[in-house]
Order: sequence, then structure tokens, then C-alpha cells
Amino acid sequence: MKKILTLVFVSALGGMLTLGAYKMFLENDNALVITKTETTPSQFIPTSNNIIHTNAIANAPDFTLAAENTVHTVVHVKNTTLVTGRMTFEDLFYGRQSARPQVGTGSGVIISPDGYIITNNHVIDGSQQLTVTLNDNREFNAKIIGSDDKTDIALLKIDAGEDLPYTTFGDSDQAKLGEWVLAVGNPFNLTSTVTAGIISAKSRDLTGQSNQSFIQTDAAVNPGNSGGALVNAKGDLIGINTAISSQTGSYIGYSFAVPSNIARKVVEDIMEFGNVQNGILGVTGGALNSAFAEQLNITDTEGFYVDDVEEGSGAQVAGLKKGDIIKKIDQTRITKFADLRGHLNTKRPNDVVQVTFLRNGELKEIPVTLIKNQTFTMPLVGVVKNTDKKDLQKFKLSNGVKIIRLNEQYAEYWKRNGIVEGNIITAIDGQKINSIEDVQNIITNKSRNEPLQIELINSQGEKERYNFR
Repeated sequence: MKKILTLVFVSALGGMLTLGAYKMFLENDNALVITKTETTPSQFIPTSNNIIHTNAIANAPDFTLAAENTVHTVVHVKNTTLVTGRMTFEDLFYGRQSARPQVGTGSGVIISPDGYIITNNHVIDGSQQLTVTLNDNREFNAKIIGSDDKTDIALLKIDAGEDLPYTTFGDSDQAKLGEWVLAVGNPFNLTSTVTAGIISAKSRDLTGQSNQSFIQTDAAVNPGNSGGALVNAKGDLIGINTAISSQTGSYIGYSFAVPSNIARKVVEDIMEFGNVQNGILGVTGGALNSAFAEQLNITDTEGFYVDDVEEGSGAQVAGLKKGDIIKKIDQTRITKFADLRGHLNTKRPNDVVQVTFLRNGELKEIPVTLIKNQTFTMPLVGVVKNTDKKDLQKFKLSNGVKIIRLNEQYAEYWKRNGIVEGNIITAIDGQKINSIEDVQNIITNKSRNEPLQIELINSQGEKERYNFR
């Protein structure tokens, strides 16, 4: 009997525990809970991956049209050169030449429907054969129309037999810091490659010799991109990709392009005149900074300080003087020499520029007519200048150019032989010299190993000849 009562008690206790657990843990999950709805707006902004993605796309710059139009105008340039290597035993035994063909590659941009192509001078330098491959894989032999090593620009021509897609020039002066740009080219033989970035700086001089004025970007540019297009979001050509700054030889964040206004002026000069026409302001000096300003005992730290004005130049005729500080040319603000050089590189002789300068604390503005370059730096000799009637009459000559500054490295040699500044060079390699253009053409067309003969008149009016090998 006692065992039966114990069993009943345990069973009842187990039932109560089971019922309690059900009430506590299970029944509440199925209960209907009614919550009062508030009419005040929520203080939280709902988030959605889809909404953020849509907003990002809406606010991002769209390069699709610019890229699509540009890739069809950018070409692959192959440059075959002959490289002379070390003579091997097999070359001697078989009587072979040590010269070997070597192929370099770069890019170019079609700038007219009849097949004119702009690229870098270093892409086509020393070429024995040039081949251009279009974006549709058609291949053509290219002819060099002209080139300029100072700006590193060259002009090519192909005959495709039909109108080609081409890129139109934009105004690189209007390009702004932070503006989005595309670099289009053929890095590492990867054709039709498009990269994006922003304009990081303008008027960059990489050599420190004040002869460059690049647009700097952070668009990825690598070997093979040289000569390719730098375009804005509209697809306008604002630069020709030319160089990178790198310790490895590959892109690390800095790339540089020749501004389109300079490139356009160079190719137009080549097409019209056969060479580049440079307009000269006629001043020498340096860009101001704190140290230079302190040395000159002036307070201005920006601008170009005029240290000398060339005789007979447009600057002298207009009235510029030593001590003037050039602040602006036309609408271009001058803070360093690359600003001045970059703007003048877009001008030709007889162009008129408006020069804003500071003199004795007062800003003035005058028009200056640019002149043709009157000087040329001749290897071994130094700087030569066009002669005037007085120079020629002094030695009873009808032609020649005047030495105005001897090459520092060879100055002692020349002086020991009685050659001084003011002597007249009348012929080079047997060709009569009438101007520095004649000198430039002869020197430019000579190969490095070709001997050089110079005929000049010394201070006593005697003719002398010098041969260099």
C-alpha cells in the first residue's frame, strides 16, 4: 500500500513540474502581443545595401563613353631598331654582323581621320621600321613626319585607305587639380588598357633644367603607355602620357603627361613648317622662393625674377628691365619657371602675350611680341647666335653665326688655340652657315659617331678648320 502511494505522489509531482515548464517556456512563445503604434517619426535612418550601392553608382564619375571613344583612337606602336652588341667568336667565325634587331613598344593617338598619329619622340627614336596596330588589329607601316626631342613629341602618318576614328584636342590650360582623367595605352603589350585617376599637379619639371612642364596624375601608367592618351571625362585629349617616377621601373603612383596645348602646337608646327617654331620672351633669371628673395633683399616669394633682358628681344622693346618680377603671362599665373616655360611653349614667334609684372611695388601690364630664337647650344663649341650686319662687316663676311659663350668643358682648349667669344663660324661639314637654323639642322641630322668639321674666323680674321671625331 505504501509503495502505491509513493508511486502516485511521484507521478503527480512529475505532472505538475511538466505543466509548469510548459507554461513558463513554451506557451508564451505562441502568445499574441499587442503593441501600441507611435505616430512620431523614427530617429534612425534605415540602411540597405541596395540603396548605398545605388547612391554610389549615381555619384561616381561615368567614364564609359570617354573610354569607349578613346580606345579606338589609341594605337600600338612597334619600333624596330638595330642594336650593336659585343662581337662573339661565332660572329667572327661566320662573318656575321654584331648588330641585332630589337623591338620596343609604345602607344600613339590618332588625331585626324587621314591617319596622323601623335606619340613620344623616345618611342620612335632610332627606328629602322615603325609598325602601328589599330584597336581592330589591323597593322600598318608608319612614316615619321617630324619630331621634337625637347618636348618629346613626334608625329607619324599611316595610310589606312579610309577615315579613322580620332581624338580631338582639349584645352590643357583649363584642366584643374583634382579633375578626373583617363590614361589609355598599351602597357606591357596589353592593348587597349584604360586606367583612371585625378590631376595631381600641373607644370611639373622633372629635370630641374626648367625645360619641361608636365601634367602630373595618379592614373596608372607603365612602360608601353608612352605616347598614349590622357583624356578628361568628356573624352577630350588633354595630354600625351610620357613618363613615370619610379624606383622600380614600374608605376608607383606618379605619372606625367605633356599638356595637349604644347603637343598640339608642336605637331601643327611640324606639319606647317617642318620644325618647331619657338617664341622667345627674351629674359633670363629665376623663380622666386624664400631663400632667393632673401638673397635679393625683396619680400616677394612667388614669380619670375628678371635678372637680364636679351638685347633686341621683345622684352627689351616692350620695356621689361632687370629687377622686374613677372607675376602673370596672359591668364597664366607664374609661380615657378615651369609655368613660364609651359605657357611660352604654346606660342610662336610674333605672337603677342600680356605680361603682368611687379616693379617697385606696383603691378604693371604690357604687351610683349615674342621673337624667333636667336641662339643655339652647339656641342663642343658652346652657345652661338645669329649675326647682324655689324658682326659680318667687321670680318668682311657674307654669312656665319657668332660664338657668344664657349663650352665650359672645352673653353681652355679653344682659348689656347686663339678662339674666343665673338668669333664667327662660317661652315660646318663643308656646308655654308647662314643662321642657327642651319647649325641646328646639320647637328640634329648627324649620327653620334660621325666626324664633325667646323670652319671659323678667329679674332685676326683668319680662317681655321677644326676636325672632331
